[in-house]
Amino acid sequence: MLAATGRFALGYQAKQEAPMYQPPGVKTSPDLPVPDLMKAWVLGDPDQLHLRDKPTPAPSRAEVLVRIDAVAICATDLEIIHLGSPASIQGGLPFNKNFTPGHEYMGTVAALGPEVDEFRIGERVSVEIHAGCGQCKRCRQGMYTSCLNYGKPEKGHRANGFTTDGGFAEFAMNHINTLARVPDTMSDAEATLVVTAGTSMYGLTELGGLVAGESVVVIGPGPIGLLAVAVAKALGASPVMLTGTRNKRLAIGGELGADRVININDEDAVEVVKQLTGGIGADYVVECAGTEATLNQAIHMTNRGGKICLAAFPHEAATLDIAHLVRNNIYAYGIRGEGKSATHRAMELMAAKRFDATKIHTHTFPLADLPTALRYARDRVDDAIKVVVTNRKADAIASAAE
Repeated sequence: MLAATGRFALGYQAKQEAPMYQPPGVKTSPDLPVPDLMKAWVLGDPDQLHLRDKPTPAPSRAEVLVRIDAVAICATDLEIIHLGSPASIQGGLPFNKNFTPGHEYMGTVAALGPEVDEFRIGERVSVEIHAGCGQCKRCRQGMYTSCLNYGKPEKGHRANGFTTDGGFAEFAMNHINTLARVPDTMSDAEATLVVTAGTSMYGLTELGGLVAGESVVVIGPGPIGLLAVAVAKALGASPVMLTGTRNKRLAIGGELGADRVININDEDAVEVVKQLTGGIGADYVVECAGTEATLNQAIHMTNRGGKICLAAFPHEAATLDIAHLVRNNIYAYGIRGEGKSATHRAMELMAAKRFDATKIHTHTFPLADLPTALRYARDRVDDAIKVVVTNRKADAIASAAE
């Protein structure tokens, strides 16, 4: 069971009388007051979150302070809160280290680090998780989600919600390279989904990027899988197929652009894919389930010379038909996060209304009720898919310009 301590009412009106935030060299605005102390959920022992006052972080060079307006819950957040991994704080598990999890957030630029002029205070932004060190071999190749200084903030690496404080708080610090402007036509809740769409975009980028006319199978109708369907369709893939076991989620996949959905309890997914591709199998397969069975399905439904994106974190070692991969010259790519600026490209597709990411947003809670939101996400209460918590009033997060 998830335990939580502390009760509070988030709100910026009351904060205005508190000592104000004025770090040296940091630009602020009276129009967007920032307190010296912020409220944040802090991870104690496994499954224990405590509400605490923490110093509001001060951005340095090439960084901004973001007032968090909304944050979506990811399955990885649940793993971190329960197991610790894949978070790494001070070289170890994140428990009892004053660590704030949460990584899929959006908000408003509240303060600018020294000499930052790329953004303005008051701009709405979505974020991506990773900011690489910028100096290692992988970062120089643009592979900052595989930074060789991962987990070393002293080297310049940040992965908010993984190796540095994340978004279950009132404010967070972000490198300017991790920010994408949110258009006025997009609600706060939709903007939190840019990281999820960006992860799907990154997977397709690694498989080849321009997928127009290619056949794509997505395995697993979770948040990443459903938005992988949407992104693939927006990029012109045909046909797009989605496999899974939950008919309601498969139906959402159809709304997001899947040409064929396959319930693997009722049909042989490999056979259906081969039937739809003239007997040769799919060009690309995006595997978002992470089980031994689905991994082997991916291997056997991919055509010769085709590519598989491994987007899920398997919980156990799997026995795979590697010989089939080798004999058929099939490529497998593991991805971590939303690399190569994929969130920026996903934002462009979402802003252009190429797909409606809000179809996977099912529940909203105030940040003060984070434990309930986490329970809904973990236990799939009311068939929850993407649960969003917000720091703003319900009418504010739901609003979008007409």
